Parts: sequence; C-alpha cells; structure tokens
Amino acid sequence: MSEQSNSIADLRREYTQGGLRRKDLPADPLTLFELWLKQTCEAKIPDPTAMCVATVDEHGRPSQRIVLLKHYDEKGFVFYTNLGSRKAQQIGQNNQVSLLFPWHMFERQVIVSGKAERISTMEVLKYFHSRPKDSQIGAWVSRQSSRISARGILESKFLELKQKFQNGEVPLPSFWGGFRVSIEQMEFWQGGTNRLHDRFVYQRTENDWNIDRLAP
Repeated sequence: MSEQSNSIADLRREYTQGGLRRKDLPADPLTLFELWLKQTCEAKIPDPTAMCVATVDEHGRPSQRIVLLKHYDEKGFVFYTNLGSRKAQQIGQNNQVSLLFPWHMFERQVIVSGKAERISTMEVLKYFHSRPKDSQIGAWVSRQSSRISARGILESKFLELKQKFQNGEVPLPSFWGGFRVSIEQMEFWQGGTNRLHDRFVYQRTENDWNIDRLAP
C-alpha cells in the first residue's frame, strides 16, 4: 500500500460551526431546507443546488450522480434529464429515490427520500425554453449514458444542430423530461464536535410530520 493511501486515514477535522436543537426545528421540513439553501446561496458556494441522486437497477445495484435541483415545493424536488439515461431507466424499474445535498462548507447534509414520478410535458416545455439556447441544443446531441467512440462525435453533432436551429426555436426533444421526487422523509445533519453530530429526521404521516433525533 502506498504512503499516500496510509496518510488519508489521518485526514480529519473537527466540526465546530454550530449545532441543531429540537427547539429550533420548524414544523415543516421545507422551512428549514429553504433557510439552509438560502444561506448556501448567499455564501456563493459553487453549485448550491447540486444534489446526488441515488437509484438502483433491477438487480438492486445502486448508482449515483450529481444533478441540479430546479424546483421544489410541498409536492417534491424536481430535476430534468434525458429519459434514456441510466437514472431514468432505473427510476422506471424502481421509483424509490434518495437525494443528498452535501453542503460541506456549512458542515451540513440534507437527505430526501421518496418516489420519483415524471412531470407533465407542459412543465418540461416551460423549463426547457428557459434554458440557454446552446443548452437546449446540447439536450438534442447526447444519447445520455450510451457508449460513444470519441468526443468529436458530440461536437460535430452540436455544430450541425446549432446551424439547423440558428434562426428558429429549438423544439423539445421527445426523449427529454423531468422527475419530481416526493418527500416521504427528510433528514438534516449538522456536524458536531467529537463526532457527536446532530441528526433529525422528518417522517411524513397522514396529515403532518413526525420528528425524531437520530444518533450520529
């Protein structure tokens, strides 16, 4: 084993930025999520809306990737993707999804668990046409998660489509859409000294939320 491999075991730091107490928890988890997201955005941390999406395939093998949160409300958390992508295919087989927001600068994590469902074409269309035109064209170029022989294939196709759509609106690809992940459970993690982190989980009930503290 290399010296570098041995040395990473010694990489650690204390989490000292603050705690999370039950008395400070709002009744609705979205209220706390919105506060934490606002603080992250105001700190100008790169990609504050980046979240890890975890799915599983038909054999129970997990996979993860980073996407950007594009909308959230009481109905759930929304992201967009190519519908032929690995994540979309896996959601089609098992729509139980986990989202993770890793806000390291604030020594925080938020985990959302719920079911992913396709959103309406009207919602997708509205968002698609709010994107920069080159991003719209990029959605047409890639058969996401498929194997390709060289990057040049993508670049050539992009230039071809940019020429094709230069004087008109870029249509919504039939293979591009969005998912909304319902909020069945939300966990808030705040780093603490001596590895005594604060963890609270909100569990949805029929009409409200149950809140429990979890051991770190």
